[in-house]
Amino acid sequence: MKIRETPADDKVCGWFDLSKRRVPCEAAKGNTRARWAVVGAGLTGLAVARQLGSNFPDDQIVLLEAQEIGFGASGRNSGFAIDLPHDIGAADYIGDPAKAKMSLALNRYAQQQISALVSQYGIDCQLAAAGKYQAAVENKGLKVLDAYMGGLDRLGQSYQVIDGKDLPEHIGTSFYRKALFTPGTMLLQPASLVKGLADSLPQNVTLFENCAVTEVEYSSPIVLSHSTGSVVVDKLVLANNAFASQFGFLKGRLLPVFTYASMTRPLTSEEQIRLGGKQQWGIIPGDPFGTTLRRTPDQRLLVRNMMRYHPDGKTNRQVLTAATEMQRRSFERRFSMLPNIEFEYTWGGAMCMTRNHAGHFGPLRKDVYGALGCNGLGITRGTGTGMLLADWLAGKDSELIDFLLSSAGPSANPPEPLLSIGVNSSLYWGQYRAGQES
Repeated sequence: MKIRETPADDKVCGWFDLSKRRVPCEAAKGNTRARWAVVGAGLTGLAVARQLGSNFPDDQIVLLEAQEIGFGASGRNSGFAIDLPHDIGAADYIGDPAKAKMSLALNRYAQQQISALVSQYGIDCQLAAAGKYQAAVENKGLKVLDAYMGGLDRLGQSYQVIDGKDLPEHIGTSFYRKALFTPGTMLLQPASLVKGLADSLPQNVTLFENCAVTEVEYSSPIVLSHSTGSVVVDKLVLANNAFASQFGFLKGRLLPVFTYASMTRPLTSEEQIRLGGKQQWGIIPGDPFGTTLRRTPDQRLLVRNMMRYHPDGKTNRQVLTAATEMQRRSFERRFSMLPNIEFEYTWGGAMCMTRNHAGHFGPLRKDVYGALGCNGLGITRGTGTGMLLADWLAGKDSELIDFLLSSAGPSANPPEPLLSIGVNSSLYWGQYRAGQES
């Protein structure tokens, strides 16, 4: 099977450029033989490879990454490691209470694993238990917050309601009318986390960067071809989200939805005083089509909005330009006290979404497995499902593994071109309806 589309993100990413430089691992050359191969070295793939290396210390594991570590989707998100269920398909973000409780347990398991690894290996990724604000200004967003409060009450989770007049003490801006603060979210620098995890893999895991798979033969053993040779393995794990469709699996079920972000230069001391509020925070919108914001430890402001479906899994330069203009307007609405603050970086990054907000966990065919479709919770969901998949492959069992295996998996999408027209029309309409939230 020929792999026709491989990851090729745009050349700029603020998180990547601001993270610590490292020397990339060399691409594979010639023929490599191993027991396991993991395709995709984002957060999911790194978690799978690490746990396989621990569970099978006598096996050789090969981890293949098409780009440089930290440059792909896992290094391009907004750095929210969210603990609470975040089902944007449910009116209250919670959905079915039984599933929500298991999602909460999965996310917190992942948080614990991330915290332990960051501490053990001294990974400097600005990890902070800062919580998150979910804020709204439009009536539609305020209704979402009310519904979310009801869901959190049913789930027995704590939160703080902050009225608009009190919000400047927290986030500086007086733009929002109300916010919910939930304390369990961790904020971090995503590219730094991914790089640190890659540089601390077990000795029996070999990482090859800039090594895109160009062809796969599902024989026994499995043969993965690349530009300078091949990797021959007994078992294959796909951790490449929407690109798994290029390998023949879940075709028409995975949606590479891109979000775009801009990041400012560092604020001066005088600008920080004018802004006020806490020195670090993260805001997600009440309306899921609204704007996400971060104030980073190095005093930059990040603005993320505009969602587009790109079937080829690649960012679009025209959309990137439009996103910059939209984010400038969003910034000026929220931070009128900070005129003439230029954006230093603008970039796009993919989320792997599914119509029913369900991912895939487990077998794909004989000797091929996958943890795919994080639906916007890549840091926690990707880490958690990756580690648990490797545990399941080692014969381990747990309530979380049973929960993931019992999922119905991603539902089917309409055929093209109806799919692209429908998804992008829905994204345009949702963004328009978000009003001032965008």
